[in-house]
Amino acid sequence: MLPSSKHSLSAKTNFRRIWEGIVLTSLMFCATVSVFVTAAIIFVLVSESVVGIGDSLAFFQEVSLWSFLTDTAWAPQYGEGQFGILPLLAGTLWVTGIASVIGLPVGLASAVYLSEYASPKTRGIIKPLLEVLAGIPTVVYGFFALFFVTPLLIKPFAENVLGIEANIFNAMSGGIVVGIMIIPMVTSLSEDVIRAVPRGLREAGYALGSTRFDVSTKIVVPAALSGILASFLLAISRALGETMVVMIAVGAQPKLTWNPFETMCTMTANIASMANGDAGTGSVEYRSIYAVAFTLFIITMGMNIFSQFILNRYREVYH
Repeated sequence: MLPSSKHSLSAKTNFRRIWEGIVLTSLMFCATVSVFVTAAIIFVLVSESVVGIGDSLAFFQEVSLWSFLTDTAWAPQYGEGQFGILPLLAGTLWVTGIASVIGLPVGLASAVYLSEYASPKTRGIIKPLLEVLAGIPTVVYGFFALFFVTPLLIKPFAENVLGIEANIFNAMSGGIVVGIMIIPMVTSLSEDVIRAVPRGLREAGYALGSTRFDVSTKIVVPAALSGILASFLLAISRALGETMVVMIAVGAQPKLTWNPFETMCTMTANIASMANGDAGTGSVEYRSIYAVAFTLFIITMGMNIFSQFILNRYREVYH
């Protein structure tokens, strides 16, 4: 090899090593930023709700944890204030539960259809439509729930079929629309894991005389169960954290009730309304925002830990 060729090869090798070092440093920096931001969020939530900084008292130093978890009223700005999380938790669970009942089965059925039944042409039409559905601003969904779903669907059904009155702001309408919002997420993630199932499993099922429905429901879906459950939990977390839709459609009146056709308030809607309200900075009403946010953080973190357990427990490994 000529000396000039050796020099050129050495220069390329050195450049590649320098470039790889830059990329590695950039990736480590991005990962560090993510960890730092997460730690900063946890610090703010804990310092305002649990520990306190300097002379300022934290929320749970003025309000007992027991009353926060067991009181049935949330009225921080009236009288001495009532800080029971149960009404906010009930509204959140109502909206999330209704959204899950609608979004999860519809999203999974859509994913199975796109993966196992739809032709490439049909898939090429439906997939972009789902992406458009996912790109609609949440405020548009909120007004869609308020001016279409509630007056044209919820109120006639509640009054004519069930014989009860439905409020213009209600958890049922918000839950339905949030369920529609999470359909594209469930469909996209579930379809990816379903299509990743080895084709040999499908061919083995067909060789034994199974129909396409049998192969889809008894072979493909169970084989992709871990990924499907992960998409479910991610969609539920998305429903838990939704703010704009529930503020517009569900309302901002904390109420502990079993009737989903009444006005309620979710934890995220309460945080947004309190932040824009008249609560003075440093007051117990203001710090209640962080207490509710910390509770929501604990719930979401618990769901993430549970999703990791599900992934590790039911993960399928193919060779």
